[in-house]
Amino acid sequence: MRAILWALSAVLALPVKAQLKAGFDANEYYDLMHLHQDGDTAAAKNHPPAYRLLHTSPEVGFYNRWMMWERNDGVDVIQVRGTIGKLESWLANFYAAMIPAKGVLQLNDSTRWEYQMAADTAKAYVHVGWTAAVGFMSADIISHVKERYARGTRQFIVTGHSQGGAIAFLLRSYLQYHPDLPKDIIYKTYCSAAPKPGNLFYAYDFENITRDGWGYRIVNSDDWVPETPLSLQTVQDYNIPNPFMNVKGQLKKQKFFVRIYGNLIYNRLTRTTNRSVRRFRKTLGNGVFRLAKRNLTEMVQPDYVFSNNYMTCGTPIILMTDADYHKKFPFDGKNIFVHHLPEHYLWLLKKYYSVSD
Repeated sequence: MRAILWALSAVLALPVKAQLKAGFDANEYYDLMHLHQDGDTAAAKNHPPAYRLLHTSPEVGFYNRWMMWERNDGVDVIQVRGTIGKLESWLANFYAAMIPAKGVLQLNDSTRWEYQMAADTAKAYVHVGWTAAVGFMSADIISHVKERYARGTRQFIVTGHSQGGAIAFLLRSYLQYHPDLPKDIIYKTYCSAAPKPGNLFYAYDFENITRDGWGYRIVNSDDWVPETPLSLQTVQDYNIPNPFMNVKGQLKKQKFFVRIYGNLIYNRLTRTTNRSVRRFRKTLGNGVFRLAKRNLTEMVQPDYVFSNNYMTCGTPIILMTDADYHKKFPFDGKNIFVHHLPEHYLWLLKKYYSVSD
């Protein structure tokens, strides 16, 4: 009996593991935004006491870095750093050609990285620069997720601000479809001030795997960064069936002059968008890759898809600006990132939500 009572008391003395909850949690997001972006141990002491820094990755690829934090309730955080003041870091953003959501990237002579970012691998496309960023960090991330899982962690938050948020979208998708990760892991995603990571069909997939309150994009309504990259839509970007799939065939059934005029208008409209996609692919694909190749000497240029149809994704949390905000954070004609700063996001968060410092 004494042994049974001792065992029971030992179990009761163990810390209670809280469960991640679906839904936007303003306090949770507030704390995540106060985790140091570089994972600096000394600076981390000034951040929320409930979090402990476990790992800071080396800089890889486009100067990408990620951190792992442990929350005192048994939830781990995978935090992706945003853009830093290095040319290569910025090139990851501008390397905005699209590639299929499933494929292989040759990152260097010894790393042939296989990835999948969506279930529908025929129609879903993703941003090549941020996908490659996931690739450069992926082995380290997967290794630590497996290690933490072996220690009992079953719940992870994936988060990042700006470029970090864009990469966090794709990382969350990569974790979903990784063949070697346990399927009982729960993920929650906060993508703050994040640009658009892929096309409409990628967005559909992300919103499906994070449905019912497990994946958020947080946006300052005056921030221009979440509006990027530039997006183009062609008739090839539509679902099938659609009214454009057999325009030529339908026109052949029309009278001569109707057929001539219809072909003229259709060709003029499609020629313009198709030419723009080719230019985007040439400039933001081939052109940026040549610049990135100076640092990533062993990376092999992938084939790009014929699309530039970028879309936002994730359940939106819109932090609307107003006169008080503009008075406090005015645009002076030069500070183009004024509405992109984390501090300004947090000011708006406090305006609309009850958060505890």
